[in-house]
Amino acid sequence: MIRHPSLRTPTLRTSTLRTLTLRTFTLRTVALSFVVTLIGSSGFASDPKPMTAVDLLSLPSIGSGRLSPDGESVVLVKTVADWDGNKRTGHLWLQRGAEEARQITFGESGEGSPGWTPDGEGIVFLAKRGDDEHDQVYHLPIAGGEAQRLFEHDSSPFSLQWSPDGDVLYFLATDPKTEERKKKDKVKDDVIAYDEDYRQRHLWRYEPGTEGGKPSRVTEGDFTVSSYEISRDGEHVVFHRAPTPLFDDSAEGEVWIRPLDGSSEGTRLTTNTVRESGGELSPDGSTVLFLSGSSAEFETYHNGNLFVVPATGGQARLLLEDLPHGIDAASWSADGRSIYFLANTGARSQLFAVAADGSGLEQLTDGDHSLRGWHYRPELGQHLLSVNEPTNGGDYWLYDDGAETFAKRTGMLDWVAESYRLPKVELITWKGEDDVSVEGLLFYPLDYDEDQIYPLVVQTHGGPAASDKFGFGRWGSYTQVLTARGWFVLKPNYRGSTGYGDAFLRDMVGSYFNQSHLDVMKGVDAVIERGLVDGNKMAKMGWSAGGHMTNKIITHTDRFKAASSGAGAINWISMYGQSDVRIYRTPWFGDTPWSPDAPIDNYWKSSPLSEIWKVTTPTIVLVGENDRRVPAAQSVELFRALQSNGVESHLYMAPRAGHGWRELRHQLFKINVELDWFERHVLGREYEWEIAPPDVEAEDEEAEAETETTDLG
Repeated sequence: MIRHPSLRTPTLRTSTLRTLTLRTFTLRTVALSFVVTLIGSSGFASDPKPMTAVDLLSLPSIGSGRLSPDGESVVLVKTVADWDGNKRTGHLWLQRGAEEARQITFGESGEGSPGWTPDGEGIVFLAKRGDDEHDQVYHLPIAGGEAQRLFEHDSSPFSLQWSPDGDVLYFLATDPKTEERKKKDKVKDDVIAYDEDYRQRHLWRYEPGTEGGKPSRVTEGDFTVSSYEISRDGEHVVFHRAPTPLFDDSAEGEVWIRPLDGSSEGTRLTTNTVRESGGELSPDGSTVLFLSGSSAEFETYHNGNLFVVPATGGQARLLLEDLPHGIDAASWSADGRSIYFLANTGARSQLFAVAADGSGLEQLTDGDHSLRGWHYRPELGQHLLSVNEPTNGGDYWLYDDGAETFAKRTGMLDWVAESYRLPKVELITWKGEDDVSVEGLLFYPLDYDEDQIYPLVVQTHGGPAASDKFGFGRWGSYTQVLTARGWFVLKPNYRGSTGYGDAFLRDMVGSYFNQSHLDVMKGVDAVIERGLVDGNKMAKMGWSAGGHMTNKIITHTDRFKAASSGAGAINWISMYGQSDVRIYRTPWFGDTPWSPDAPIDNYWKSSPLSEIWKVTTPTIVLVGENDRRVPAAQSVELFRALQSNGVESHLYMAPRAGHGWRELRHQLFKINVELDWFERHVLGREYEWEIAPPDVEAEDEEAEAETETTDLG
């Protein structure tokens, strides 16, 4: 059993949570040597080049990393752009030790969600192959051979977990359609009852080698199992049970524990009206930890907090009452004497450890990065983490408890920084209108000259209970492309962001736009005062809550010469009824808009629509046709108002798209149309739209054909 040295004796953990004395280890970074295989024609450029939109969208990404039981190998999903198919496709890759990673699956539709068998001799994953109607579970022997489907299920399994002995594979699955429903769907007799036409999700088990080879149910009833965790002895399961799979019903869910031998239907461990997640039983079976964005009294709308509750039932207790950060994930150490967790610290996220009694809080990692995809092997004392940095979009690193090292484990994305010029990123701070400190990330133009001033794009993050962190970024913000074209980019972590304490987050409770938009504008003033940007050459953009902020900003000021509102709310009264999420919005305004004595005035004064008559900023509006989170009707309301008031504007609606645009050409359109809008309205210059790679090839072929015809003629 390997533990962090500082966790071995209580005498080394004397710091209290109230003083929050953090000891950050000086980590001995162990660099491993890798041979990097590059995709297509990519290679190490002797002269790195600025990044274009097509370059950015074509970059591969890696994720779903899992460390083998012996710690020697990593399996992960590498996702690449398929411009012909207008999508991204993922395949499994395997890296052993310091060897070069190699692709091990090649299915036409891709593969995902890999996991090791407990003996380390095989990998299970999800894929749709052959005549599969849904994703199914496949098994691939490491020694070689073809992947084989383990069983056929009537709906797509997900969230695969093995029992510790490898005898049982557990998974979640949505209840399949009934035969009657299938017949009706076939003849288009398919009218549904809105918000009632759902199918519950339940826990299943499959025992390889059993007669008949069919999975069997573990849970059954009129409820949904949203997530679960098998205990380390394989005897119990902790799960989160909600009345339906609808997002807005998650607050009605509770934490449950039950024996896996079927001797009991289980015990409910919580009774409240907040959302919980991440439940896990301690190694000794005495205590369950879980996460919730709530206070000690289970008041909603707080940073993610860590709770513990007796496994036999009792009062749940907040473990880290004075923690100023938000906890994203947590797990017991091998011996149960401590808890590891990932915390959002604002512009970064880090790995922490704390004793099981809440004493001795310690930060284990350090650096300008955000950590994702945490996979912990308690028996090895090793943590596999995807490290997202401004120059690397998520290669895996390994934190070792015993050696106190944080070592790079994969190098599959190192070539990006060698091939492209990437912007300098700086964390800056300023004071809000009420003198509260606010942070933000500032991205510099590639050819920055301190004797010049530059145009600025202000980007506000979604959530709003989230934060912009150090990382590579992708198509939604495309900072690499903007800075290559000579723009500064500011990403403020305005009031309402996570990772800065509950008072900072809860500034929105009671009034969505209290200090948040003022924080953004004070950040703008701060970079102008430094002589970095031209206050007369600025654009504003954002998506989701970032779109809400754009809509507010253009009613608050005319200082921006152009704006782009992505999937943003304009009318909080209509938005409340239209969206699939209301649980976070009720605290903002005090009650529902249809309750007795409804706070309609509060809803309306927080709605940018109430002051839309002030807008003069040329604004484009983008939204997905099938967006349930911020329905397209909100963007239509905004567009109609702008048009009616004579503001130059356009509304672009992406067919088939939900809250996030997934198709490559949709993403390229977003980048193109925003750059065109900003360059023309802010800088007065024309922008040449980038063309998707297959279209470029088609144009080249057409040009060659014309040349051949001329030569023949």
